[in-house]
Amino acid sequence: MSQPLPLAQWLSAPRPNDTPIAWLGEQTWTLGQLRYDVAMQVKALQQQSGERWALCFENSYLFIVALLAALHAGKTPVIPGHSRVSLLEEQQALFNGVLSDRPLAWSGVTLVIQSASQSAEHHEPLPDIAQTRYVELFTSGSTGQPRRVMKPIACLDREASLLAERFAARLAGCRVVASVVPQHLYGLTFRIFLPMALGLPLHAAMLYYTEQLAALSHEHRYAFISSPAFLKRLDHQLTPPPVAMVLSAGGMLPWEHVAPTADWLGVWPDEIYGSTETGILAWCHRQQEDIAWQPFPGVNITAEGDAFRAISPLIHQANGLLLDDILQFDADGRFRLQGRRDRVVKIEEKRISLGEIEQRLLELEGVREAAALSVTHAGRQSIGALLVLDEHTRQQWQQSGGTAQELAWRRALLPQMEPVTVPRYWRVVDEIPVNSMNKRVYAQLQELFHATS
Repeated sequence: MSQPLPLAQWLSAPRPNDTPIAWLGEQTWTLGQLRYDVAMQVKALQQQSGERWALCFENSYLFIVALLAALHAGKTPVIPGHSRVSLLEEQQALFNGVLSDRPLAWSGVTLVIQSASQSAEHHEPLPDIAQTRYVELFTSGSTGQPRRVMKPIACLDREASLLAERFAARLAGCRVVASVVPQHLYGLTFRIFLPMALGLPLHAAMLYYTEQLAALSHEHRYAFISSPAFLKRLDHQLTPPPVAMVLSAGGMLPWEHVAPTADWLGVWPDEIYGSTETGILAWCHRQQEDIAWQPFPGVNITAEGDAFRAISPLIHQANGLLLDDILQFDADGRFRLQGRRDRVVKIEEKRISLGEIEQRLLELEGVREAAALSVTHAGRQSIGALLVLDEHTRQQWQQSGGTAQELAWRRALLPQMEPVTVPRYWRVVDEIPVNSMNKRVYAQLQELFHATS
């Protein structure tokens, strides 16, 4: 395929009906099947009065059916970032109903999307997708509160085209497998839009374990859409599959995991920098540790006070968006990440930078990783610290029962910090929990304090 297909042409472009779209085990869904399934679901959605439909799927082929059916029916696809019934109940004001590949025990309307056992060579023409249509995604940020991000379809098409310019030659002939879900922008762009735009068959299931990756058939070549969280856990004792390309996003993959990943799969990972709000901003291909990020064509990032503003063809706001990261630029326009801009909370009328507290915690001897967050206990708001320790310091902490070591940490911090900013609650863990995109979910981190308070 010479030019990437925009979403509006995924079904209408002149391609054979037996073109493979997705597979799962021995089953393959073809373009003819997709055309028929979408047409059937468009009819079902046109009979529904609701405008906004949440997409909650495990099967990526059926996700595509639902996405296209909603858009062709003039509805708005809403991607809530999860499929948990409890949160659907809390957030039901955000949508009129749910499209899913399974029944959901929630109080709202659910339409279960299935693939028909037949397909038709001909069906009624589908309604056009208006150029103004968009997808809504939600990102929780550091507060845990859902934040709506509107993504015009044209913007998502441009993102796929930008990626195709960079990677299409290396992706040619590959099948696409992923360890990330299409419930966030990275998964939506790389697991759905990119293969559909380039005509690459995609795996309908998510890979959770190295064993699933290693079990892929050696009859094909694969592009693996992953995250640092998955790549850190690779079991290098297994036989690797024929992966031709690895893409990772959600944070920079630590160097101690880059080289082993390349050794096992026989290909160096490509890493993507961006966010749900901005889309892709930059990429890097590290074969040594200190490699800077290269902005994609058309991306312009400039300093603005103590922050950085990104302007890009993928950001529909004319004045761009402020980034959450601190960047350091080289003379050639590449940059390195220098940490997150401060997350600020107010405790006892004082504005407290959680990012600054984390930096102080990392300066403590024996602390390898640290997370600081606001914890409310017995009606009082304080700072909690979550620490990953080296082996020697962890043994000291265990031998003292924790209390003596925590007092030592407080004494070390007090000369540099106001008393209210010194953590009151301490938790030591083997690793700081992250989601499938290697992002810290601060609402989940708070549960570690409440569960043991």
